[in-house]
Amino acid sequence: MIHSDWDDWLPRAVESADPETVAIWYLGCNGFILKGSEGTTVAIDPYLGTGDPPRTVRMIPVPFAPEDVAEMDAVFATHEHTDHTHGPSQAPILETTGASFYAPDDSLAVAFDDEAWLDEYDLTEEQFTEVTEGDTVEVGEFTVHVEISHDPDSTHPVSYVFEHDSGTFFHGGDTKPHDDFDDVGERYDIDLGVLAFGAIGNIDDKQTGEPKRTRWYSTENEAVEAASALQFDRFLPSHWDMWKGLTADPKVLHHHARSYAYPESLEIAEIGDRVDL
Repeated sequence: MIHSDWDDWLPRAVESADPETVAIWYLGCNGFILKGSEGTTVAIDPYLGTGDPPRTVRMIPVPFAPEDVAEMDAVFATHEHTDHTHGPSQAPILETTGASFYAPDDSLAVAFDDEAWLDEYDLTEEQFTEVTEGDTVEVGEFTVHVEISHDPDSTHPVSYVFEHDSGTFFHGGDTKPHDDFDDVGERYDIDLGVLAFGAIGNIDDKQTGEPKRTRWYSTENEAVEAASALQFDRFLPSHWDMWKGLTADPKVLHHHARSYAYPESLEIAEIGDRVDL
């Protein structure tokens, strides 16, 4: 059972919100909730676990318990890593709300095989949809396009483009820069984009337990390179807050971005913050 440090105020805030465009809440790590003007609510990579101490240590609060989520139309996973596809965080949301789960094949392998969500929770196979690059799905007022994500540490990552009448939101998962992002940036007018950003630090190796130099996320220059290629109007960095040894200061991105045409501005959000599209 996941315990929330903040009780249930955040899911209640999402439920009571009546945005004119799209309201976006940052859940810490790489998690987000989007709620459109007509009430469609989706989540991307909501992770409420504490990691695997002492190897990976969560540095921010657990913002809510998944059982406290009463309204959700869909949950999207970008890739198979634990902090993006996680049964204890996501399956109870699907169970309580009847939401659909969209994810690439290797994320579904975690759900079906490694963690046995269908056995452990009251879920049906019909709630799960496999997606891959080039797919498009409709969820309420959102049209969601599945695009490339370049994460060498993942076996099959994807990114998502959420189109809405009021604007376009991009979530890159844990991607690093890729040559194909120039094409993605030309095809979509991305108003607000999310990219993972973090420091390089020593994390204990899974096999040996010895500290190992670890780079899981884009550096300052890589994050801005990707945001520039994708032509973000507003760039919201994520993941910088999460793991002990890999935390970073997102304000430094101002210095790296200011000589580029894109991103036009930097949006800094802390866990629990709301920004609007």
